[in-house]
Amino acid sequence: MKEDIETVDREFEAAMKAGNALGLAGVYTTTGQALPPKAVTVSGKEGIAAFWQGVIDMGVTSVELKSVELEELGDTAIQVGHFTLKTADGSVADNGKYIVIWKQEDGAWKWHRDIWNSSNPVA
Repeated sequence: MKEDIETVDREFEAAMKAGNALGLAGVYTTTGQALPPKAVTVSGKEGIAAFWQGVIDMGVTSVELKSVELEELGDTAIQVGHFTLKTADGSVADNGKYIVIWKQEDGAWKWHRDIWNSSNPVA
C-alpha cells in the first residue's frame, strides 16, 4: 500500500511539472474533493481539474510532496505530509502541510479528500 501511494504522489508531481490539470485530477476518486485554503470545496474530477488549471495559470510549475505519516484502515488510508509549490524560476510560491484521505477505487489507491494549508505567516 505504501509503495502504491508513493507512486500516485509521484504521478501528481509529474502532472504538475507537465502542466497537466487533467493528470492532476486523475489521482482523485470519481467523487473526490479538494478543500483548498480560503476557497470553497471543489468536487469531482472536472471541478478539480479546473481548480488545478487555475493554480498552473497562476505560475506554479512544480510541487514536492513528502509523506510523514500513513495509516491504512482497510480500503481507506490517511496520509499526513508536507508540500512545497514552486514557480518556473525555482522560487517557493508556498509550503505547508496536508492531509489526504485515500480510498481504493477499481483496485487502485486514489485521493478521496485532499485538504492543505500554508505554513507561512499571514501577511
